[in-house]
Amino acid sequence: MFITFSKEAVERLKSVELEKGKFPRIDATMGGGCGLSVKFSLIFDEARRNDLLFEVAGIKIRIDHFTKRYLQDDIYIDYTDEHRFVIADSYDSGACSLEI
Repeated sequence: MFITFSKEAVERLKSVELEKGKFPRIDATMGGGCGLSVKFSLIFDEARRNDLLFEVAGIKIRIDHFTKRYLQDDIYIDYTDEHRFVIADSYDSGACSLEI
C-alpha cells in the first residue's frame, strides 16, 4: 500500500494539535440499500491493537483491517478548507439487480 499526501494535507496534519492518545486514522463508512457504498474519511482516535501503521512525510497514519479491505493500493490524501481531508474516491459495488 502506498500513501501520498498533498502539500496542503501535510501542512494541515502537522499543524493539528492532537489530544493525548489520539492518532490520525483512515476510516470507512458503509452505506447504501441495495449495493455497497463506502466513503473514506480521516478521523482522530485511539490506536487499536491490530492497526496497520504507516509513516509518510513524518506523519503516522493508522488503518484498521476492515477499512484496508476497501482501499486501493495507491491512496491520495488532500486537504481543502471546503471539504477538509479528502481520501481517494468512494467505492460503489454497482447497481441493484431487478427481477422481471
